[in-house]
Amino acid sequence: MQTGSRRPYRMGARAAAVEATRTRVLEAAAGLWMRHWYDDVTLQHVADAAGVSVQTIVNRFGGKEELADAVADWLAARISDTRQAPAGDVAAIVAALFDDYERDGDAVTLWIAQVDRVPAIGRAAAHARAQHRAWLERVFADRLPDGGPAREHALNLHYAATDVCLWKLWRRDLGLARADAERAMRDLLTSIDPRKSDHE
Repeated sequence: MQTGSRRPYRMGARAAAVEATRTRVLEAAAGLWMRHWYDDVTLQHVADAAGVSVQTIVNRFGGKEELADAVADWLAARISDTRQAPAGDVAAIVAALFDDYERDGDAVTLWIAQVDRVPAIGRAAAHARAQHRAWLERVFADRLPDGGPAREHALNLHYAATDVCLWKLWRRDLGLARADAERAMRDLLTSIDPRKSDHE
């Protein structure tokens, strides 16, 4: 009786330990790829940073490319969980974006530079673009035309005004303070008139 009652606990503890190890590996890999080129990071580097063996990583994820795919999915889920803003509130939308970009923007721009030569990063970038677009459609729903080419045009303008490369230009290349960069993005967004389109 006692042994049977302890078995579910043991199985639960094992599952929790496996998940903790998986998270530790993902965090370690993401941390390394946020600072270094993809080709410069080996599974041994990830294993050392996570405090596990290379074989553990292989058992959990497969090879390096599969690990990169898992890291991309993990980061995408984290962005979905943290990028919260009420629809239509431009100031809150920009603040939420900057929270995201200030945390991960340097890593994202590093990944963007490798899109054409690393398949895993190319897939991650495509997923991130689709995710960002869907987010824009939700938070700017009241500013976008109902459909057709005019909606697509307006959405493209909102996408361009909120792209991470624009954040990099303002914050890293020009050295603007965050408040000034946020104001610049707000001004861009509020200057978009979704009623005007070349397709009218």
